[in-house]
Amino acid sequence: MNALEYFQDKLDEIIQCLPDVIGTESPSRDEEDSRNIVNVFAQLAKSIPAIDSVERIPAEGLGEHLLIKAFGKNSSEEKHFLLLGHTDTVHPKGSIRERPFRMEDGKIFGPGIFDMKANCVLIFKVLQYLSENDLHPSAPVTVLLTCDEEIGSHSGRPLVEREAKNAKACFVFEPSAPGGKVKTGRKGTGNYILKAHGIASHAGLDPQKGANAVGELARQIIELHKLNNFEIGTTVTVTTIKGGTTTNVVPAEAECEIDVRFTSMAEAERIDSEIRSLKTVDERVTLEVLGGINRPPLERTKAVAALFEKAKKIAASLGVELEETQVGGASDGNFVGAMGVPVLDGLGIAGDGAHADHEHILPDDIPFRGALLAGLLTAEI
Repeated sequence: MNALEYFQDKLDEIIQCLPDVIGTESPSRDEEDSRNIVNVFAQLAKSIPAIDSVERIPAEGLGEHLLIKAFGKNSSEEKHFLLLGHTDTVHPKGSIRERPFRMEDGKIFGPGIFDMKANCVLIFKVLQYLSENDLHPSAPVTVLLTCDEEIGSHSGRPLVEREAKNAKACFVFEPSAPGGKVKTGRKGTGNYILKAHGIASHAGLDPQKGANAVGELARQIIELHKLNNFEIGTTVTVTTIKGGTTTNVVPAEAECEIDVRFTSMAEAERIDSEIRSLKTVDERVTLEVLGGINRPPLERTKAVAALFEKAKKIAASLGVELEETQVGGASDGNFVGAMGVPVLDGLGIAGDGAHADHEHILPDDIPFRGALLAGLLTAEI
């Protein structure tokens, strides 16, 4: 039985795993729920003979990361394949009651199913397929599921970079792009908070004695939006703003959050410098900049293009024309790509609605995605 036939035969079994995984909610920063979902995946790992080790790595205030090594005992290959995913979701606890797991019109719905719990299940099912059929990847396999990807990977990043040091290729199981496309490029991200510190005064009696932090921040927002360069993919977006205390007081404090996206580190450094060099119009107001560059861009290098061509040929052998795209969102794969490791992202099951109420996957796509990963792991890369 070839890989595609195997996953077609096992489709119902795979789907039966999903209610437990989706029902075990795991919003970011919920330590108990993070450990609970790791329990589920660790149990899946125990049934696979080829898995050499299962390590649960505590992350203070967040829960646990999960690190799994497989197919390494009888391998002479020094480098490994790195498979990346994450267990945290953006959906608050209780979402499963409002939007329960359900199958409808050829789709499977549930909070976090597309981004990316069903894809984590698929990783284990591919390892199971290889193990059951005595098939050996061309290199040992490392699976890392972090628990804070949705909030910046501040705890997970060191683990990702540690495991990437000896990786020959990295496969990221973030959701596929529209049309089932894989992702060969992602923008880098920066997250900033700009604070304005002014002087409070009575808005009716002594307004001239105050230094209006809200007014100053409004001027700075205009300057920030001048940094956009859509032609080269640079975006600077003020996303939230707050300030002031009450209606009759000149506001002494104001702040805004800034989302920055870029396609090169040179552009990231330029924007970072511009933000940190902002000058006030009212000299009595001072500015404070917090945050910075969070993720480097995932660039479509020659090595990434070659990895995609390998995946495209495997997909063609399965009767599918695989396409690629480049997207604005970032993932943990960005960290790996910055280290020179070829990365293929967006290998997850086709669907839609990441982070939204209508989040779903297309179960008919599961056999292809499983067979594609099996093909990638057993190919010479």
